[in-house]
Amino acid sequence: MARIGIVTISDRASQGAYEDKSGPAIEAWLRHAITTSWTVDYRVIPDGFESVRDTLIEMCDQQQLDLICTTGGTGPAPRDLTPEAMAAVIHKPLPGFGEQMRRISLNEVPTAILSRQEAGVRGKTLIVNLPGKPASIAVCLGAVFPAIPYCLDLIGAARIETDPAVVVAFRPKGA
Repeated sequence: MARIGIVTISDRASQGAYEDKSGPAIEAWLRHAITTSWTVDYRVIPDGFESVRDTLIEMCDQQQLDLICTTGGTGPAPRDLTPEAMAAVIHKPLPGFGEQMRRISLNEVPTAILSRQEAGVRGKTLIVNLPGKPASIAVCLGAVFPAIPYCLDLIGAARIETDPAVVVAFRPKGA
């Protein structure tokens, strides 16, 4: 059974100043797309280097999650430090994820060039940074998720299968 983490990174949501809609949007998309059994570890944390770094390390090393999807903290604002924290956490960057998310997002909004989403691997965990807007989350997950199941296979994480009516997971023949 796959273990998936969802982390909303937001000062205001972590303080209860507004309802987090991004984390639930990720979970809803994943529940629609993934057909194998999985559990979720859902967290809402404040922006900042240490909070993001420490949460991701704990989820990778202690909780040993297979996939972590974060939302928020990827813009150019002073408190948006998710990419800097990611750089301190991951062992292998996967820049193609961020490139694809920005490419697909540019079809929707010209400010997508301001986004600093990325992805990378720590141990047997794939971490993917997603945008903060719920509508953008669906667009970005749809764009990168075809590669995620095979990536999880390659790093030794739990195997997941998808509903091909939602997203077709690519695996080489025989994989």
